Amino acid sequence: MDEQPGASAAGRPLDRRAELSEFLHSRRARLKPQDVGLPDFGRHRRVPGLRREELAQLAGVSVAYYTRLEQGNGRNVSAEVLDSIARALRLTDAEHAHLSHLAKPKSHKKRPAARQQQVRSSLRQLLDTMEGVPAYIGGRRAEILAWNRMAAAVFGDWGQLPPAERNWARLVFLHAEYRDLFVDWEQKAIDVVCGLRMNAGCYPDDLRLSALVGELSVKSEEFRQLWATHDVKEKSHGVKRLHHPLVGDLSLNFESFRLTDDSDQFLATYHAEAGSPSAESLRLLANWGADATRAVPWP
Repeated sequence: MDEQPGASAAGRPLDRRAELSEFLHSRRARLKPQDVGLPDFGRHRRVPGLRREELAQLAGVSVAYYTRLEQGNGRNVSAEVLDSIARALRLTDAEHAHLSHLAKPKSHKKRPAARQQQVRSSLRQLLDTMEGVPAYIGGRRAEILAWNRMAAAVFGDWGQLPPAERNWARLVFLHAEYRDLFVDWEQKAIDVVCGLRMNAGCYPDDLRLSALVGELSVKSEEFRQLWATHDVKEKSHGVKRLHHPLVGDLSLNFESFRLTDDSDQFLATYHAEAGSPSAESLRLLANWGADATRAVPWP
């Protein structure tokens, strides 16, 4: 099964300078002086987190230089300085990469603004051969580009949705059924927003992505609050706990693999531990075939 999302409403590019400024400010605000070995003057501190001069001292740059960077002017910053600031801010690898994308964006080959991501036919065939394993191909805007029968049995028949709605961000924040499906819905929501933030930093000129962010910011207060945190991360494996309407609770291990020939796409797979109740539930869903997909009351 595979479909491509339709064109989104026109959007404006994300303001890369504003994104850089807000990201640096948010990372500085979360650090306390004692976190980095500095004295805390308690009541004399007017703002939460480190002061700019403290961060500049830790990074080994002038206050004026860091101030310009936090104001969004990263045009001439070197990779070495970014590394020093990332260390001073205690950034994760994902946050460090995000900072680099915002401060020194890579030049991308010119592509149509509304370019649709294409899934190779061999990948579609691979999905179909993965019997008993829910799997799908995802895109950089949280799209669900292609999926197999088991993914539909577990997550719902995405083929019944309009192409533009086959998107994890829209499903999680705008479809109530997915709040019931994910036992830890809040964590799933955080993961979706963090992934979108990462890709927005890589592609600030992607009008479809910025339109998606704008739409969700208007329609979902929860999305708007999470987007304002500027948190970024990339989760490639873990455990998802679901409450399926037919077979009840499922605990599935997931793995995510970026494609080597198109890093904007990834293959996500889900499996249960051998001999577990979840493995038996997946076997039941596989045996029911199309009947399982039709019985699921979403989307």
